[in-house]
Amino acid sequence: MLKKIGPGLLVAAAFIGPGTVTLCTLAGVAFGYELLWAILLSVLATLVLQEMSARLGLVTRKGLAESILLTIKTPWKKFLILGLVLAAIVIGNTAYEAGNIGGATLGLEALFGEQYRSWYAWIIGILAFILLFRGSYKLLEKVFISLVLLMSISFLLTAIITKPDIMGMLKGLFIPKLPETSILTVIGLIGTTVVPYNLFLHANLVREKWQNKEDLPLVRRDTLVSIGLGGFISMAIIVTAVAIPGEQITGALDLARGLEPLYGNAARYFMGIGLFAAGVTSAITAPLAAAYVARSCFGWPANLKEYRFRMVWMVILFFGVVSLSFDVKPIEVIKFAQVTNGLLLPVVAALMLWILNQSNLLGRYTNRRWQNLIAILIIIIVSLLGIKSILGVFGIIG
Repeated sequence: MLKKIGPGLLVAAAFIGPGTVTLCTLAGVAFGYELLWAILLSVLATLVLQEMSARLGLVTRKGLAESILLTIKTPWKKFLILGLVLAAIVIGNTAYEAGNIGGATLGLEALFGEQYRSWYAWIIGILAFILLFRGSYKLLEKVFISLVLLMSISFLLTAIITKPDIMGMLKGLFIPKLPETSILTVIGLIGTTVVPYNLFLHANLVREKWQNKEDLPLVRRDTLVSIGLGGFISMAIIVTAVAIPGEQITGALDLARGLEPLYGNAARYFMGIGLFAAGVTSAITAPLAAAYVARSCFGWPANLKEYRFRMVWMVILFFGVVSLSFDVKPIEVIKFAQVTNGLLLPVVAALMLWILNQSNLLGRYTNRRWQNLIAILIIIIVSLLGIKSILGVFGIIG
């Protein structure tokens, strides 16, 4: 069964991490069902953009960064785009890494208490370092994916047990609303689903999994099923969180209340294991994706043990750990990471859209008109949300 699973599931597992669990829970507690539409929008956007990324990798046998640099001929334009790509992915993944490690620390807090909080980030960082340095992360990643899926199934079952308001869910899904103070949460929900670095990672994974252009239907099916499942799980987390008492959520014990109807007191430990697994898995994926982008941009050898490749993921992992060593609540770091990714998304999506319309690169596999229209709409929506959040931060709008 695992041999038939494609990169789509890995992409889905990457966004069903601690950020998704945390932010969806916060959204459900604070706004009920009213932000379910944001997840639906995010899933549709992810399907369109990840299909484009997968198609690019399958047809061209190149990653997104390689394709961008190959297409641009003018040196100064190439340098400018190179800087934007590196800044967007490296800076974004550094913030995202802090969120990943922060989610894993929440899991350890649930399992072993808060008295050793100052050591948790370093323990997770060392574990991720060992896995990345030895190159044996793939085997453990399967275990982590299994744990995340187990946790996700629990949310699905718990969502059913909580007997949600069906009409309220339908209204939340199909009648978009922006409750007061919800804009950053909406951007975060988009950012936690449509993760910019996944657009780069997916193309690389696809060209390793499939070899022929005739496999495009399999690639699309893998993407549709995996991303759809991930979105359904995210919605279930929000639905589950609606049943959590409306108290301030500051740790994994508070998040675990959504599982108590099914698991009782064991919910704390189950949530702890799930968050730890999701955090460590994502803590491996984010630095690797940034290293792949850097390798593509600078033309380094395709070798996981290449010293420059290692330096990239080491730097991101280091900053992720250090940022949590200062008395910063993991919840706040996770929220910041998701918002950062939401703001970076328009830049990466625009580059993707431009590349997928290069007939000299993809031939007859370029975007169709409807794909371009949907992609442009996605870029406009996330750009407007980003602009509104920035204006709100500076107090220009409410």
